[in-house]
Amino acid sequence: MIFDWVKKIFGQKTEPIQGEPVGVVTHYFSKPKVAVVRIKKGKIEIGDTLGFHGHTTNFKQKVESLEIDHKAVKTASKGKEVGLQVKARVRPHDVVYKI
Repeated sequence: MIFDWVKKIFGQKTEPIQGEPVGVVTHYFSKPKVAVVRIKKGKIEIGDTLGFHGHTTNFKQKVESLEIDHKAVKTASKGKEVGLQVKARVRPHDVVYKI
């Protein structure tokens, strides 16, 4: 399987994340570890568990903060671009799943 060689090289779990796709990563800022996510379906709220999956990305985390235009919000819905702090590097075009 294609994921086996990635697991050997990067040492990370590569099973696809189970959940409903809600958006896609558009930008990543490394110093504050913030991802910008464009929500394409549904909504994201503080406390939700999100999964990030891409070519070399595969992790889950709980949403602790959300920002739209540098203002804290509790929820964000379809069509919005939201910034959220992430625990690992993400890349543009990584898919975001709501678990």
